[in-house]
Amino acid sequence: MAILAASYGADVAIVARGQSRLDETLEELKAIGKGKYFAYSLDISDEVKVAEVAKMALRDLGGLDVLVNNAGVAEPGYVQELGSDVFDSMMNINYFGTVHITRAFLPFLTEQRSGHICNVSSVVGFMGVYGYTAYGASKFAVTGFSECLRQELIAHNVEVSVVYPPDTDTPQWHAENEVKPGETKMLSGTIKVMLPDDVAQIMLSGIASGKKHIVPGFKSKLIYFANQHAPSVVRFFIDSDLKKYQRQTSSL
Repeated sequence: MAILAASYGADVAIVARGQSRLDETLEELKAIGKGKYFAYSLDISDEVKVAEVAKMALRDLGGLDVLVNNAGVAEPGYVQELGSDVFDSMMNINYFGTVHITRAFLPFLTEQRSGHICNVSSVVGFMGVYGYTAYGASKFAVTGFSECLRQELIAHNVEVSVVYPPDTDTPQWHAENEVKPGETKMLSGTIKVMLPDDVAQIMLSGIASGKKHIVPGFKSKLIYFANQHAPSVVRFFIDSDLKKYQRQTSSL
């Protein structure tokens, strides 16, 4: 996202926890464009630090037009086997991190009466999927927060988008695959894994066109549409696949 935005001429500030990877990306940004680029090491679950970095970013960039909340972690597993710390982590980073960042920049955006906030949820942020009780709950929370926020910001002329990407070929996705329950792998295997560049392009195009819901991938769009208009049908097919898989594995 950052590299693509820079290639279009945008000034960019990025945040993440790992300083070394931030430094690497910062060098890539400088090699691509001629704008202003900044990187800040930050744990977005720390509300106090988030407020401090937001002030630095606004000062360094000289303002803000688009805010993208994309940081997140996922750890699938059986609900009875996941530790309480996993549920806490999913909510603290995926949900509260989004809330902290958004609230830190809101005074500036509402005062200038323009801007766009893009919150990245997930396919499991509008539809429950086996094995994602912790992660899915945090992404449903991002969806609910975004929908309510959009209404609040209409009067301030600030737009809000929610993105529902499917599995995307990132280090996070590869780490998930190491611990996914068999049922989760079976269900997620029905959707083609997307490339990060493709998802980023769809996201930026959606932001530019003012889309409220951005769903990358053709099959993801079909699932989104079906889940909106015929959720019982979607549940029937998913449940049927699950039961078939569990019958097959139990007989081995």
